[in-house]
Amino acid sequence: MKDTQVIILLPNEQWWGGRAADGSHMPYGAKPFEADLFATLGMNQAAPLLLSNKGRYIWSDQPFSFSFTAEAITITGLTSEIVVQEGFGSLRGAFQAASRQHFPTSGAYPDELLFTAPQYNLWIELLYQPTQEKVLAYARSVLAAGMAPGVIMIDDNWHEPYGNWVFHSGRFPDPKGMVDQLHQMGFKVMLWVCPFVSPDSRTFRELEDKGYLLKDKHGNTAIRHWWNGYSGVLDGSHEEAVTWFKQQLSDLQHNYGIDGFKLDAGDIEFYEASDQSAAPSTPHEQCEAWARIGLEFSLNEYRACWKLGGQPLAQRLKDKLHTWEGNGLSSLIPDALAQGLLGHPFICPDMIGGGEYEHFLQLSASLDQELFVRSAQCAALFPMMQFSAAPWRVLDEEHHRYCVQAADLHTRLGSEILELAKQASQDGEPMMRHLAYAYPEVGYERISDQFLLGDYILVAPVLEKGAIRRKVTFPPGIWVNEQGDRIVGPCTNVVDAPIDVLPWYRKV
Repeated sequence: MKDTQVIILLPNEQWWGGRAADGSHMPYGAKPFEADLFATLGMNQAAPLLLSNKGRYIWSDQPFSFSFTAEAITITGLTSEIVVQEGFGSLRGAFQAASRQHFPTSGAYPDELLFTAPQYNLWIELLYQPTQEKVLAYARSVLAAGMAPGVIMIDDNWHEPYGNWVFHSGRFPDPKGMVDQLHQMGFKVMLWVCPFVSPDSRTFRELEDKGYLLKDKHGNTAIRHWWNGYSGVLDGSHEEAVTWFKQQLSDLQHNYGIDGFKLDAGDIEFYEASDQSAAPSTPHEQCEAWARIGLEFSLNEYRACWKLGGQPLAQRLKDKLHTWEGNGLSSLIPDALAQGLLGHPFICPDMIGGGEYEHFLQLSASLDQELFVRSAQCAALFPMMQFSAAPWRVLDEEHHRYCVQAADLHTRLGSEILELAKQASQDGEPMMRHLAYAYPEVGYERISDQFLLGDYILVAPVLEKGAIRRKVTFPPGIWVNEQGDRIVGPCTNVVDAPIDVLPWYRKV
């Protein structure tokens, strides 16, 4: 088998795939681009898959590197056979063919509440100091603001040392009573967990003795640096280790009524190719094994994932900056469209306003209220939307009202969004769709600032600071907004979009 393969591009051929975090660079083909799936998955979802608007796809069971020029794709580093298939007519046809063959759907979808109401992650508000009192206060504030109860996520440090997945007794004196109160308010409750185990803890010693932790190339228990310091790492290839971890989560459900889990980390950067594990495994296979744990729980969330398209996993975009450009608001739509084309239809944008907490806190004194509102509007008709920084705290009354309106829009369309999720569990198609996916051969490939929710809802958020109008491309058909205005496509119009308006249209 050759470790390099060159594929000549067809006229006007453009491609998507690889890493969701590269969405802003897609489609590939118009200018040089390269990516190494061995080195990093971009802290988000990735797959050894490339899709063409000319009905071709490329797949390999193992990671590879690829580069684009105006004439060709060069695939390098191949360690398994590469599949190059053609004749499927369009981007949609290529995706459907690849999905059927390489990541077929399971027929299941994540918990319904993830789609029908906003989510509330407590990270930005509570950081590393969550308490029972603060969690309940946040939930009451959601209801007082007139927002629908949804999934509430208690993030990092609700627990004892990492790996000891029990509530910290000082910060959570009555976790069962807290969860009962949240349920009575209409919320479901998720807890943050990770594959790390704090060194020198009792759990670490127990797991080390059982061989449940990864070993380095020298045969010593691997200690890895991650964003919270240094820890041992659970061996995802060890069946008994995985069973032990799942049991910890099941105990939380049984003892306290916890509904589900945010399974963070699992990035390939925390594993080494030379690691010694129970079964031979690569960093990518460890990442995949971590994601498979979530299949046991209908209420789940991931940020890092290798392959596993077609599975009932809620996939969130990586932490975004509190900015308009770069890895900020402007990246939400292209990255989400890329997620869908990698086989992950159950998409959540990052936390509204930005989830990269250090950057967010640095700007807290001069928070951009307009950006916060436009972020909420952009997320409103994603399959899921997730608040973290409390809009009632960081915004004035006017801007807060606009965020509540965005949340209300998502709730009003929640039943439709859920139906799309159910459909995606059967056919695997993205819930959020590129215009070029639904309308091939029209020239929409480079439009990445608007999207289709299903085939019949067109969403065009404002993504530029100070803008009160924006250009919208309308595909063929008749499109109607909430005010009843009718636009006959195909055409491109400039529409009014003051700060309280999210331009969206339904095809009739």
